[in-house]
Amino acid sequence: MTVTEQNTPVRQGMPAEERHAVELAFLAAQDPGPRPPGWALTPRAVVTFVCGSNGLELALPERHADLPSKLVIPPKFVGERALVERCVVTLAGERGLLLTGEPGTAKSMLSELLAAAVSGTSALTVQGTAGTTEDAFRYGWNYALLLAQGPTPQALVDSPVLAAMRAGRVVRIEEITRCLPEVQDALVSLLSDRRISVPELTATEDAVVRAAPGFTVIATANLRDRGVSEMSAALKRRFNFETVDPIADADAEAVLIRRQAVAAVQRAGAAFAVDDAVLDALVTVFRDLRSGRSTEGWDVERPGTVMSTAEAVQVAASLGVSAAYLPGGDVLDLLPGHLLGVVRKDDPADHARLLGYWDGPVRRRAEGGSAMWRRLWDLRGSLR
Repeated sequence: MTVTEQNTPVRQGMPAEERHAVELAFLAAQDPGPRPPGWALTPRAVVTFVCGSNGLELALPERHADLPSKLVIPPKFVGERALVERCVVTLAGERGLLLTGEPGTAKSMLSELLAAAVSGTSALTVQGTAGTTEDAFRYGWNYALLLAQGPTPQALVDSPVLAAMRAGRVVRIEEITRCLPEVQDALVSLLSDRRISVPELTATEDAVVRAAPGFTVIATANLRDRGVSEMSAALKRRFNFETVDPIADADAEAVLIRRQAVAAVQRAGAAFAVDDAVLDALVTVFRDLRSGRSTEGWDVERPGTVMSTAEAVQVAASLGVSAAYLPGGDVLDLLPGHLLGVVRKDDPADHARLLGYWDGPVRRRAEGGSAMWRRLWDLRGSLR
C-alpha cells in the first residue's frame, strides 16, 4: 500500500490526483527544475510519476512538514518508458496527443495519469459517444440567464475544453472516434488556432477565448470497436499518434493483474485469497487466446473478443470476491465460467473457439501431468 492509499479516504472512482496526491506533491518539491508554462511538474517528474522510480528512493532537497523526506514512486502504467516519454514531449510542445490501441490496454488510465501530473487535475474530460454534440467541445448556455439577460458572459456555460483553454490545462477526450465526424471536426480549428469564437458575444471582449499556456488535448480511440467514426485527415494532422500495445511481458502482466485485483477486492471489503497458481493459469489463458499461440508454441484460434488485461483484472477480481463472500470448493472451478462470460460478449462463435482451446492446449497440458490443468480439463463440461 502506498503512502497515498494510507492517507486518502477510500471512495469509488477516485481520480488520479487524489489517489496519488502525496506522490504528486513530493515530486513537485523533489524536482524544482524547469517546466513548461502551466505545468505542475517537470517533464522528467511526469515520466517518473507514471513509470515509477525503478525502485529507487527519491529524497527531497529540503524538509517539508507535510511530506515524507524520502519516497519510492511505484509504477502505475506497465509499458514502454519510451512511449511515456514521447507522450510527455508531445504535451510539452502543446500538440494534441492521441492514444490508440485495442480496448483494455490502459489508454484511459494513461491519459488520466498524464493529465493529473501535468495539470494537477484529470477532471476536465469529455466522454465521446454518438450523442456527443459540438457543445461538449465548445460551450453551451444557461437558458434561464439567457432568457433573462440575453447572451452575456455570465450566461455562457464552459465545456471542459473551454475550461481547459481558460486555465491552461489538459483536457481529455475519451473515445473520440465514437463522436460523429462533424462533431470531431469542431476540434480542427480549435487545435490549430488555439481559440474559440463566441459569435453571440460579438463586439465584446469576451467574443474570443484564447488558450492559456499549458492547454492541450489528450484523446483516446479504440482500434477495434463498433460504432467508430473515421477521423478526418485534417483532424489526424492535429494529433501525434501513439499506440498503446498489450503488455508484452507475461510476468509484468501477472503482477499488474494481481495488484489491481487485490485492490478491487479490498474495496469490496474483503481480503484477496486467490492462489498465484490460479492467477498464472488465468494470465496464460488470456495471453494464449490474445496472441493466437500458446506458450508452448501451439496454434490457438483467436476469439473475436479482445482478451485484454482489463478483462483479466475483472475476472481475477470476481474470483477474489467469490472466494471471500461465497466460499465453498476450489476457486479454480469458477474460472471456466468467467472465461465463457468474457468470450461471449461479441461473437457467438467465440464459444466454439474457447472449447477448441480446451480441446487443444488445456488437454495437452493435462496429459503432460499438470494437476491444475487436469482439473481445468475435467471442467470442460461447464463450458457448454
